[in-house]
Amino acid sequence: MNAIEARSLGKDYAAVRAVDAIDLDVPRGQVTAVLGPNGAGKTTTIEMLLGLRRPTRGSVRVLGGDPQSRAVRSRVGAMLQDTDAPESLTVREIIDLVAAYYPARLRTEDVLARADLGPSADRRVTQLSGGQRQRLSFALAIAGDPDLLFLDEPTAALDVTARREFWHQVSGFASLGKTILFSTHNLAEADEFAERVVVIASGAIVADGPPARIKQLVPGRTLTLRTDAPEPWLRSLPDVRDVAALDQPPSDRSPGGINVVAGTRALRLQVVSAETVLRELFAAGHEVADLTVAEGSLEDAFVHLTGRDAAPAEEPLTTDRLEARL
Repeated sequence: MNAIEARSLGKDYAAVRAVDAIDLDVPRGQVTAVLGPNGAGKTTTIEMLLGLRRPTRGSVRVLGGDPQSRAVRSRVGAMLQDTDAPESLTVREIIDLVAAYYPARLRTEDVLARADLGPSADRRVTQLSGGQRQRLSFALAIAGDPDLLFLDEPTAALDVTARREFWHQVSGFASLGKTILFSTHNLAEADEFAERVVVIASGAIVADGPPARIKQLVPGRTLTLRTDAPEPWLRSLPDVRDVAALDQPPSDRSPGGINVVAGTRALRLQVVSAETVLRELFAAGHEVADLTVAEGSLEDAFVHLTGRDAAPAEEPLTTDRLEARL
């Protein structure tokens, strides 16, 4: 049985169609990232999955039942962007209070440890930093030992170290067989921690698959190099899609320590074939130094799928369709 099953799920606000006919199955135990630009409909979709909003049309089942039912809510945890907590209570008191509403709950000490709040257990909310409040939101989301956990922009207020520790704890939670669904604008997090990425744009799913497959939707590679080749000449090459000057150029020495010839500039090239472009550069006798070749990133794919120049997909690009396309 899937943890989430949505069929033709849609939501309208007056004349505005916020979500349009979303079909989504999330298997139990999967870590799924939901991505989309602001206003794409991802937050409304998550709120319908949580039972916080009723869909205008379509259906949704969570853990086999109605997401608004008490039986389902007792097995679901949510970390939302705006979580208010009584400021007069301590961290420990708030966790105990929230956990008391669940039929099954984690030990308070375990929750404090998972949220890295042990040293702050006896502090009042007013004494917490922004990052600590974010970790408190996570603690409250897991206090009832949920089978399904929703995380909305979970690391927005965390520094780099705290972010790494947070995802370490989430990964540990997922290893227990829990289902994790999270939204984020940090595409590096989605790439690293999600087994699956669902991209929503204009209220519809436009791509759905493992991060590696989503990234392959952007054909070609990125070349970063120093060269004396003129930009107009580079742009004229059949396999070059774009040329841009770098704000922070590479070092003034090539990897071998040889001084780069005067007149070279740091450029970033979007290319179809790196080998063909480099062959043309060398054949024409141009200097090339500080060369790096990178595959398409999740950010590139995201912009490709959701940017203004992105053509609307008739069907979402699921894993099967990605395989066929590649």
